[in-house]
Formats: sequence, C-alpha cells, structure tokens
Amino acid sequence: MAALMYNVSRGFVIFRERSLLLRGHNIHRILVDSRRCVRALRRRPVAVLYPDGERERLIKSNEAGDKMNHQKDKQRERVSEKAGRQQWRGHVSECAEESPRMKQTRFEKAPAGDNTLARVASVARSRVFRDKEGKVLLEGRRLICDALCAGASPQMLFFSSVQRLQELPLDRLQQAKLIKVRYEDMKTWSDLVTPQGVIAIFSKPDASRLVFPKDTRLQSVPLFLLCDNIRDAGNLGTILRCAAAAGCERVLLTKGCVDAWEPKVLRAAMGAHFRLPVFPNLDWDEISKHLPKDVVVHIADNSVKAPVPAQAEKGSLEDYSESDSDEESDDELSLPCLKPQVYYESWAQRSTALVIGGEMHGLSLEAQRLAEETEGKRLFVPMAPGVESLNSAMAASILLFEGRRQLLQLLDKTRRRTRSKIFK
Repeated sequence: MAALMYNVSRGFVIFRERSLLLRGHNIHRILVDSRRCVRALRRRPVAVLYPDGERERLIKSNEAGDKMNHQKDKQRERVSEKAGRQQWRGHVSECAEESPRMKQTRFEKAPAGDNTLARVASVARSRVFRDKEGKVLLEGRRLICDALCAGASPQMLFFSSVQRLQELPLDRLQQAKLIKVRYEDMKTWSDLVTPQGVIAIFSKPDASRLVFPKDTRLQSVPLFLLCDNIRDAGNLGTILRCAAAAGCERVLLTKGCVDAWEPKVLRAAMGAHFRLPVFPNLDWDEISKHLPKDVVVHIADNSVKAPVPAQAEKGSLEDYSESDSDEESDDELSLPCLKPQVYYESWAQRSTALVIGGEMHGLSLEAQRLAEETEGKRLFVPMAPGVESLNSAMAASILLFEGRRQLLQLLDKTRRRTRSKIFK
C-alpha cells in the first residue's frame, strides 16, 4: 500500500462514496475499492469443507478464548442453579417432619460412625441368630408393608429419608424404634444393588398368628405343598411364590430345607410368606398334624417307568441283609411301590398334597411312604429327549397350577349338582 501511494503521489485523488480514483502522468487509471481494503484487514474465519459436506470454522485464538470463557460462565450458572434446587429440595424434606402425619412419629438420627445398622444387618443374616433371637430382617417397602398388614411385630426400622418413612403405614410402627441413617451406609450393608432405603427387623412371624389377605383366602383351593430337602434359597422362594399364586392352603417345610426367612428366599418369594401359612422346620411326625385326614399325598418324580414290586424288592434286600448291619430292619430297607402317572391326567379329586424334592438329594424315604399310605402316585412331566430333568421350582409350578385346575373343575361340578337339586 505504501509503494502504491508513492507512485501516485504526483497525481490527484478523488474520493467518492465507494471508490478511490488515482491519476498520474503516463499512468493508467486505477480504481481501488475502499471496502475491499477494509475486508482484507478484517477477514472472516476460514470455512473448511469436508468431503461429506460439513463445514468447520477456524476461530482465532482470542475469539476461541472468549467463547470458552463464556461457556464456563454458563456452566457455573447451571451448577449454581442445580445446587440451589438440591438445597431447596433438602429443605422441603426436612420440613416434612412437621407435617400432620409426622407429628406423632419420633425417630433418632444415627450419628457419624454409628455401627448399629452394620451390626444388626450382619447378625440378622445368620440362621443361628434368627433361630436363637427369633428375629428376621426384611428389606424393601413392599415386603415391610406386607409384613405389617399381616400383623407381624416390628422392632427396629432403618430409613434413609423421611419420604421413605412416609411411604409406610406409620400407625403400625408406633412400637418400633425408628433410626435415620445415611443412604451410603444402607447401600453398604444392603443385599440389593439399588437399595430402596428401608430395612426393618421383625420378630420372627408365627404363621398361625398372622392375618392373611381375605381375597387370597377366598381364592384358595384344598391343595397343600410339602417341600422336602429344598436346599437352594432361590428355588424355595420361587416355589413359595408359585404356591401363593396357585391358591394353596399352606406350605410345609421339612428340616432338610433351607431357612424360609433367609434374605434370598424372602426376595424370591415376593411377599408369599405373608399371603399363605408357611410352617418351616417340621419333622415327618408333625407333617400329618398339618394335613386333613382324607388327604391324598402325591410326589413329583422324573421316573416314567413302573417301579419294581415291593415283594421283589424286599426279597432282594433280604439276600443282602446278612452282610448289612443287624440294626436295619426289612421294613426300613423296603421301598414303597407307587404308580407313575403323567401330570395332566386326573389326580386331584379331593384334598391333595404335593411333595417337591430337592434337586441334589431328591425325595426322602419318608415322603414316599406317606404317599404310599394315602394311595398317592408319582407324577411326572414328559420332556423332549436329551433333557435330564426340570428345575424343582419349574416342576412345582407346573404341577401346582394343574392341581388347581382340576380342583376348580371338581368344585364347579359340585356347585352345578347342588343347584340342579335345589331347582328340582
């Protein structure tokens, strides 16, 4: 630009609105646009074109810095607004303590470093503690509400927020000790990945004293379930849930079964403990006391072949009796003879009990003898070739709902006969 001004210094300059005209001796006329000079000094950011048609602007360093500072300021504003909302919500939860529903409720707040929850949660998971102290641990709003509605006695309740406490029937928690703890502490000692924020300690419920829902009792059928040597907690919980859904009158557990109040059993049962009577830890001598006199006991078995007659088995066992211990009698060595039957044929025509054995040890000899005494049968589910057996919980669900179907048909026929006699 300086060289250009020097060469045309002897000429005259005429300014116009949008152009500059320079004239000199023996020099061609030159037209320079003033706005073009300004645009040359104030270039726009370069637009980079990509093959896919996208554009990108290269911003100068000072403009980039201003933009980043502007973004940081916006982020600070959003964080401050979010913090203000959280603080306001926490204030509302604290004010909820003064609501009319909470006026009659008093609770304690666990201080920092308090290990009450840790001690109770770790000890309550022990079967020895449950049997000795007579206490069980229940976790989750639904399970605790079911226990309270059934008449179980709460002793201690841990909760992480007042909102969680208000979701429970407070009128049934007046005798319990309420303790507010941090959610982080509850997450540490909870068996769930995402705890619901409530853990309760109850006195071990007695099935004979609980009050079960009226709709469940009205929909029940004369069907009883016996669990024999069910060692897996998940299977037992699922079986209890199926029994409640099928409308069983009660469930009987032998001493070889896993504890019915194990936390894993409680989670799998989904509140079935408080929807039908569950009698755990029974001897075989006590089983008959919980069953009607005219009951027929069937056993679930994978066998599809008729067993060897009892006389033949007895004779074969007598041949080896000399080499065995003298304390064992022939009656103890003889096996009951039960007729196998496919599950969808008629077998539930009156009060019926079904025995489900564990996958590891199977059915006990006492269960087979009880079925033989009541003229029961071996029920089996046909399976495709190559499948060894069904899960005990799956087999129980199939047989229980089939038994319910047959009993409902029997009750329906009885009602029709009664109506026909009345109208005659």
